[in-house]
Amino acid sequence: MTWQPEDPDSDYGRPGETEQQRADRNFIDILQELRVTQTGVQILFGFLLTLPLQARFAELDNFDKALLVLATLFLAVATTCIIAPVAWHRVLFRHRLKREIVDAANVFAKCGLTALGLGVVTALMLMLNLVVPRWLAVTLAGCVAVLILLIWLVAPLRRRRGLARR
Repeated sequence: MTWQPEDPDSDYGRPGETEQQRADRNFIDILQELRVTQTGVQILFGFLLTLPLQARFAELDNFDKALLVLATLFLAVATTCIIAPVAWHRVLFRHRLKREIVDAANVFAKCGLTALGLGVVTALMLMLNLVVPRWLAVTLAGCVAVLILLIWLVAPLRRRRGLARR
């Protein structure tokens, strides 16, 4: 009896599925996952780009301006990484490199999610720092950072490790 993953949508092949079909399915899956994040990243990124044009921008101290720059840069990186698989697919279309595109898309997705998490926490700290004392803004943003780490990284890694033990 061979081991079968619980998740039928995993990287393992389905019965009768060719390597090319699996690569196609995996690429479609990763694009769907990235679509979920893309809109949120673009909205937050767009908002941050308009912040310097607001009247209250002059009131920001150097710490707040640094947070704005960092959040904007993190979200620019997230946007770039999340859109990269589409660019790779377009450039490499019909070159029989779907497996390589899927592998690259996986790396881009992980990098994009990392940058997104950093951008969300930094943007949150900026917003909180404008309405509550700095120590509280840092504490609350830190709590959200821990939550993101737990939900996006620790929990799935623990689940994966549990599967490997079977």
